[in-house]
Amino acid sequence: MNSKQNKLTFSRRNFLRTSALASGGIMIGFNLFTACKPNAIPSVDIDNLNFNDFNAFIKISDNGYVTIYSPNPEIGQGVKTSMPMIIAEELDVEWDKVLVVQAKYNKKDYTRQVAGGSQSIRFGWDALRQTGATTKQMLINAAAVKWGVEPSSCIASKGIITNKKGETIGYGEVVKEAALLEVPEKVVLKKPSEYSIIGTDAVNVDVDKITTGKPLFGLDYKADNMLYASVLRPPAFGQTLESFDDDDAKKVTGVVEVLKFGDKVAVLGKNTWAAMKGKKAINAVWNDAGELESTEDHDTILNEILDNEKLDVRREDGNVKKAFAEADRILERTYHSPFLPHNCLEPMNFYADVTDEKVHLVGPIQTPQWTVGRVANLLDRKEEDIELEMTRMGGGFGRRLYGDFALEAAEVSSLAKKPVKVIFSREDDMTDGIYRPAIKYRISASLKKGKITGYHLKEAAINSNMYGLIPHFFPAGCISNYKVSSGNYKSNITTGAWRAPYTNFLAFAEQSFFDELAQEMGKDPVQLRIELLQNVKNNKDEKIEYSGERMENTIKLAAEKGGWGKSKEGVFQGFSAYYSHNTHVAELAEVELKNGLPMVTKVVAAVDCGIVVNPTGAINQIQGGVIDGIGHAMYGDLTFDNGKPSSKNFDTYRLIRMNESPKVEVHFVKNELSPTGLGEPGLPPAGGAVSNAIFRALNMRLYKQPFINEVEEKRKVLG
Repeated sequence: MNSKQNKLTFSRRNFLRTSALASGGIMIGFNLFTACKPNAIPSVDIDNLNFNDFNAFIKISDNGYVTIYSPNPEIGQGVKTSMPMIIAEELDVEWDKVLVVQAKYNKKDYTRQVAGGSQSIRFGWDALRQTGATTKQMLINAAAVKWGVEPSSCIASKGIITNKKGETIGYGEVVKEAALLEVPEKVVLKKPSEYSIIGTDAVNVDVDKITTGKPLFGLDYKADNMLYASVLRPPAFGQTLESFDDDDAKKVTGVVEVLKFGDKVAVLGKNTWAAMKGKKAINAVWNDAGELESTEDHDTILNEILDNEKLDVRREDGNVKKAFAEADRILERTYHSPFLPHNCLEPMNFYADVTDEKVHLVGPIQTPQWTVGRVANLLDRKEEDIELEMTRMGGGFGRRLYGDFALEAAEVSSLAKKPVKVIFSREDDMTDGIYRPAIKYRISASLKKGKITGYHLKEAAINSNMYGLIPHFFPAGCISNYKVSSGNYKSNITTGAWRAPYTNFLAFAEQSFFDELAQEMGKDPVQLRIELLQNVKNNKDEKIEYSGERMENTIKLAAEKGGWGKSKEGVFQGFSAYYSHNTHVAELAEVELKNGLPMVTKVVAAVDCGIVVNPTGAINQIQGGVIDGIGHAMYGDLTFDNGKPSSKNFDTYRLIRMNESPKVEVHFVKNELSPTGLGEPGLPPAGGAVSNAIFRALNMRLYKQPFINEVEEKRKVLG
């Protein structure tokens, strides 16, 4: 962060309202009562405590309990627990006296109320520490005034301020006076060696509510006189609505109204059953207004893009063409990935109540600010008239970035002039987009005298290409002649971010390719990566995103903890290492054959994400990312036929099953560097580690996801 961002400006009643302070979303939270005891009784009835507003983020009660409003969306990535830990550490309060409350969208007091890109902790780290430390200093200053002593003669610990005479006073006793004081320009932050909260295990702040079914998620939200809306959308991409007959729908018990908006029809009912049944009763006629695309068409188109020499160059070092011309031999491979739905456990949903006075929105959304702006534009309203409350999300993975479901709710409510909650069925969720785009990568490398002299990565994608930082990931800087180029095909099939965008597949392609390169060169694949990283350690190119040293340390840790090259008979190992979302991750996968099919039994992951705020949450994120990555690499597949997706529900869409989930062992590289994200970086290396292990188990290289299709095809050929 720059100095301007770090500068804190405050008002008497509402300080800490700067872009730096709110950029990561300031959140404090703790499972106040239960920790490890499911039936624990709170020692204090917090509902009856007298909390005093300190600023937009913090309230402190008379007896020292602290409430922190959490601005950032919580999608299961754990920021509602880990970010509060950062503030609590610098505030110097007891962890079991901190309570978190989800804040509403508030453009005035908070910025970057976004969940995406694994950036919340990274952007919030400095600001969150400053928030806690500044608040603590103001409380100390207030106590010093009351005692008539210098603030420097006082210390604070566990919510208690002590002076040199040994006199003590609690935070709650000076909170009102402290809120009126001038805000100190500079405060002293703790050293990592002084941390007592950061780096310790903390239970998810919502765990009890989640496990006991308390209303937390968008699907749980209810309001008086609310109607449920089920929306009929075009059954194929490229089709539009010509006409519809709603007579049968209106006969369904509980259906209140049927509305057309755009190319969609909303059926409003008193409950979800009535609304969804009514939707199925609508007789609609659809026009073929655009291209009705199929997977076979996409396959041909993407191959043609890869064959085209006139691609957009995204990075170019040295002279790749010359390196290839002078090579002893060239290795070239093409890798294929399908479209994928997001498959959030909680289907899309959103509540809207549009009146002449205001617009009230409630639901699970990763991008509240963008959503408010789009709703305002859609309804021709001022943003100030729109109130948005965020609920916890039952998964997001990028799908809830787009907010199309929120816009639907707002438009339907506006037309119906009633409070409405739009709810997707699983079929709606899987057939309406927004999908991970289908992509092909063609990777070529030139070899001369036993060394890699050139490297060319080509990307062909549906709708859009890799974001700008990716060409500067590994192996950029490791190979002197290096080139990345790309092209895309504009499709009417809607696509967007899917957990670890682009790298979720690119990591498999590149890491599989390097494994095959090592085989061609007669080298150990782990050693090859380490040798290449030596070339980037002294590289002065500021565009290079990753650290050669940190990546090497991560690789060595994974190899050591996983016992690389020391597996038991019948256990086949594969290795992968990748940098994404500012975090370095290496993974060693173990595969065993069960009835002739590969089964991933164990994955050892090494992670360098800087300081680990909440080890329990961090391990959870890596484990989830690894299993998600394995599951979709092994089984995930969505094809299209004349604009229609092949799968509408989980009876035809293959997900990883519980008995197929491996043991995931996680190790963190210990350092005192600022923390980076964990929601996404654990996923990309998983596919490569598994494919490399499968090669050693079956002696077959995998170039196309899902892996299970290629494995099954080979089994059929071999009988």
